[in-house]
Amino acid sequence: MIEINLLPGSGKKARSRGAGVDIAAMAAGVVARVKDPLLIGAVASVIVAGLAVGGMYVYQQRQTSSLDDALQKATQDSIAYSAVIIERRKVEAQRDSVMRQVKLIRSFDDKRFVWPHLMDEVSRALPPYTWITSIVQTNTVTAAQQPAAPPPPAADKKNGKAPPPPPPDTVNIPLVQFRIVGNTVDIQALTRFMKVLEASPFIQNVQLVRSQIVIIEGKEITEFQLDASYQPPDSSVIKLVPVSLSVR
Repeated sequence: MIEINLLPGSGKKARSRGAGVDIAAMAAGVVARVKDPLLIGAVASVIVAGLAVGGMYVYQQRQTSSLDDALQKATQDSIAYSAVIIERRKVEAQRDSVMRQVKLIRSFDDKRFVWPHLMDEVSRALPPYTWITSIVQTNTVTAAQQPAAPPPPAADKKNGKAPPPPPPDTVNIPLVQFRIVGNTVDIQALTRFMKVLEASPFIQNVQLVRSQIVIIEGKEITEFQLDASYQPPDSSVIKLVPVSLSVR
């Protein structure tokens, strides 16, 4: 029997269609075969872990880039302001030095009129029939003989800044202590003299060291010796008077 193909190419197409690979069918077969839930969970965990690692890597890269930019900007700011900071420290050091000098000068200036005040107070408190033979200073220690000040502390290692210098030592400068030697013909006058001196805002610690009867020009008089010290008066006691000088 002879067969004639009236549809050319239909046989080839049928053969090629039958020889092709059906991927969907294979995938469906694989899914149908994989029925173990532990295997499915393991595969899903691997996929999730990969995505998490990738996301963290991208996040870390962004953070590193941001920190690098911030560090570069901070370095540039530090370089730009370092000169300003150094200049400010120099100005502050000069200011502190000037303040110390002003305080030291003021402390000495406050003691310029110690003896005029003392002489005025002694003269004002002197009762009748009493006279002074000598007034001498008893403390001979001066500021130059005071022990040397300790060295300034070292710089702080945490912030690298040196601590501020100590204030000028005006406490160790001794106050004036003096001795009054005089004569009186009335012992009651000596008592009043001591009371008036003690009430003075410039004098303190008035003490009678000795008193004895002496003969001067055939008369008995009382020779006394008093010890006292100068005290800084209250600011309300000091009266400032302007001084005007005529220029010729």
